[in-house]
Amino acid sequence: GAAELELLERLLGLPGGNKYGVQGQRKVPVLQTNNGPGLTGLMTIAAHLVRQAKKDQLLGNTAEEKAVVQQWLEYRVTRVNGGSSKEDARIILKDLNTHLEDKVYLAGNIFTLADILMYYGLHHIMVDLTVQEKEKYLNVSRWFNHIQHYPGVRQHLSNVVFIKNRLYTNAH
Repeated sequence: GAAELELLERLLGLPGGNKYGVQGQRKVPVLQTNNGPGLTGLMTIAAHLVRQAKKDQLLGNTAEEKAVVQQWLEYRVTRVNGGSSKEDARIILKDLNTHLEDKVYLAGNIFTLADILMYYGLHHIMVDLTVQEKEKYLNVSRWFNHIQHYPGVRQHLSNVVFIKNRLYTNAH
């Protein structure tokens, strides 16, 4: 939560210096603001940072894109944050793989906050995948590799290696 928000802050070119905390057993991120109550929740704080950076296009341009971004942010918070077992990871990767079959990004053809936060949320899972698993979730691998090379996204996170020759050709 908090670590991801700091990565997002840097990616957005914000000055940083925000104070993040966590609350409750589920370690929900909290942002302390100078004026008034703090903001609670990954989605809420992330959307706030995007607006602060005046990069609203990351939240989607059309009503439909905005809804899809919102949907994947919710999925990220409810499924990816909650899921820690191998089985949870398998279901998440399967869902994403199906969704990304005909899309470059989660919201279709535009890079959004959903891609950024999903990338941060899945990084620890992708790092541990075998070559066979990466091939099994081909669309997720393609998307993940694309996002990790998006300027500014990866930062200090480790580069996940994909074997290109096997991964991107139809010749088996």
